Amino acid sequence: MNGIVIFDGFWDTALSVVKALLPLLCVFLIFQLLFLRLPRQYVFNLLKGTLLAVVGLLFFLQGVHAGFLPAGEAIGEMLGNIAWKWLLVPFGFFIAFLTTWTEPAVRILCDQIEKASSASIPRSLVLYTICTGVALFVGLGMAKIIFGFSLLYIVVPGYVLALVMLWFSDKRFISIAFDAGGVATGPMAVTFLMALAIGVSSAMEGRDVVIHGFGLIALIALAPILSVMVLGFLLRLKK
Repeated sequence: MNGIVIFDGFWDTALSVVKALLPLLCVFLIFQLLFLRLPRQYVFNLLKGTLLAVVGLLFFLQGVHAGFLPAGEAIGEMLGNIAWKWLLVPFGFFIAFLTTWTEPAVRILCDQIEKASSASIPRSLVLYTICTGVALFVGLGMAKIIFGFSLLYIVVPGYVLALVMLWFSDKRFISIAFDAGGVATGPMAVTFLMALAIGVSSAMEGRDVVIHGFGLIALIALAPILSVMVLGFLLRLKK
């Protein structure tokens, strides 16, 4: 019975993974035949890597649907029923920091930043900055659910501040900041933190799941933009 639940919708997930990666593989093969002419061993290794990526992505997404989403909602419902609602804020901060820390896309971005800057921008500095920014905004998102104020009161001033920071931050960090906003909303954050927010809002009386449960991913996308540009501003002052 457990096996049936775990692999429920497996073939739909497999089809979506194939649809996502097959066009990229076709584009590479076309360029290989017409322009690149890479060595046969290189192409063979690339195909093996693609196969590993398909299998890994397939099992990851299936695990997300079978594990992360139900677990996030269950934890959120339990937390939404506690008497001390203020504990949701530090809990959101803590769990968001850990989730962002383990986000594969965030780590890849930090590695690429260190490589492209010839190690003048350490990966650990950017990683801690992104994780801290996301943690602060997820804590703020939990406060939004507790007190029921509008998402606009956070998002609109946040993006206005981001536009203002464009003029004061180190120029190297501006592009990094907006890329960081994209990678922070990866599969770990979307599956677990969004499910957590939905669970909390569904358990709290007077909270609409659609209005209060969603919107956390928008805050997660905004958080690294501001935190990385603040880092660029501080480094510019230091210079």
